[in-house]
Amino acid sequence: MSKKATIAGVLIALASPLFAQDLPESIKASGEVVVLNQPEYAPMEYRDPATGELRGLDVDLQLALAKELGLKVKWSESTFEQLIPSLLTGRANLIHSGMSDTEKRRENLDFLDYMKSGAQFYTTDARKGEFQALTDFCGKRVGMPKTTSFPADVASWSEQNCIAAGKPGITVMGTEGSADTFMQLKQGRIDAGVQGSETLPYLMSQDPKTFSKVGPPFTVKKQGMGFLKKDNDLRDAYATALRKLMISGEYKAIFAKWKQEDNQLDGIYVNDIAVE
Repeated sequence: MSKKATIAGVLIALASPLFAQDLPESIKASGEVVVLNQPEYAPMEYRDPATGELRGLDVDLQLALAKELGLKVKWSESTFEQLIPSLLTGRANLIHSGMSDTEKRRENLDFLDYMKSGAQFYTTDARKGEFQALTDFCGKRVGMPKTTSFPADVASWSEQNCIAAGKPGITVMGTEGSADTFMQLKQGRIDAGVQGSETLPYLMSQDPKTFSKVGPPFTVKKQGMGFLKKDNDLRDAYATALRKLMISGEYKAIFAKWKQEDNQLDGIYVNDIAVE
């Protein structure tokens, strides 16, 4: 049996043009979906500093999906490390907050993937000449938000590309978030940072002529909306709605608005598996 066949529910669901109406009864009755989000990951989700309005690609995409399903969105804000615990304890119906679809997270959740991203090395403009190749980071102190998948990504990359080649490994420095990583890099407490390729250009634009990307992203991962495993009806309804947005062009337009054209997916993926 192929991997694709293991997601039988989605395969059946997407074959039915009426499936998007088959929402869980509790959500149908309320007409509302509660979505967990951490609005500190521009341009995916953030609060406009002038108006306080919640903005970003994830916000626009979630609103479009909910509209397709005839639902209103109620946002539930949380710290990133509390997103999964909050969903598991019933505070919300799903997570939509720049979360990578990883094998470990799939132990508790199912993911409907909606974009791709990668872990990207960067350093200060003043030091960019020191790092002509990614292996120049071997033996260096590299910072990244500790609640993300980046620490494990960097440790794995270091093992394969530094230590296996007889070079000193990267010292992984967990930070309190992107802003903390930027500050430590400016202060010289770390040599480089790692950030998602989808957010780094935006963050760099807020502090121009300060930071430089080094090389291409060294990982490629999908980001997904997280659902409880028991909520396959809701997951599949969202999958149908996402496919409709892709067909109509609205999905493409949202990604173009936020300059994320290179991070679009070519179809529907659940738990990193393509669904035909």
